[in-house]
Amino acid sequence: MKHQYSFVVSGLVQKDFKIRYRNMSLGMFWSLLNPLVMMGVLTFVWTKIFVNNSIPHFPVFVLCGLVPYNFFTLAWATGTVSIVENAGLIKRVPIPREIIPVTGVLSNCIHLLIQIGLLLALLLAFVGGPNRHWVWLPFIWGMEVIFVCGLSMITAAVNVFVRDTRYVVESANLILMWLVPIFYPFDIIPAAYRDVYQFNALAALVMAMRNILLENRAPASSLLINLTMSSLVMLGVGLLVFRQLSTRFYDHL
Repeated sequence: MKHQYSFVVSGLVQKDFKIRYRNMSLGMFWSLLNPLVMMGVLTFVWTKIFVNNSIPHFPVFVLCGLVPYNFFTLAWATGTVSIVENAGLIKRVPIPREIIPVTGVLSNCIHLLIQIGLLLALLLAFVGGPNRHWVWLPFIWGMEVIFVCGLSMITAAVNVFVRDTRYVVESANLILMWLVPIFYPFDIIPAAYRDVYQFNALAALVMAMRNILLENRAPASSLLINLTMSSLVMLGVGLLVFRQLSTRFYDHL
């Protein structure tokens, strides 16, 4: 049975990946082009228009924020619509329904690996080589994936009953562009809001990435604890909400 579920997960991940690039002439190159264009635009705006040269290696600094942000927004959006878009599969195949939004998130991990490769290549080219704190990278990214899986289960379940949920998620992703320190440092955030930022899993991941890659130091223990707690709590809440609502999916799909 477990082998059957793993086969379903693998098939869904491959299907989502292929559909995303179907009929696109540039194919997977878009996974590299999108963050590069945004990095270029933000670098131009914040170093030439609103001149601020106090942040060294600004393009790599920005990319440390864009890569987590791109993954988060795409994975959350994909997970949110996953139940509705796979309604036929859910009705025909007796599998745990939690698998569907989770595979929606996991399918974006392929794009994530491509963009992490781009980030590390630029880091090695313009900043420096690896340090011992890179061992934290799998852990912080794992916590981020767990957080998005939990969040996606909530919105995927709600989207079955309220189809406007996907547009709420899109709007929330636009707001996150400004509430996550993508193009500004954590240091400028007023002290009253710093704890809130650290409990935001996406913001915590961005800060931890910069600690490791640009500052050559391990993330603060408080940051890692907050990231772990928020991710595990979100996964638990996501499972609870999803299982409560999934018993009524069939009538609304």
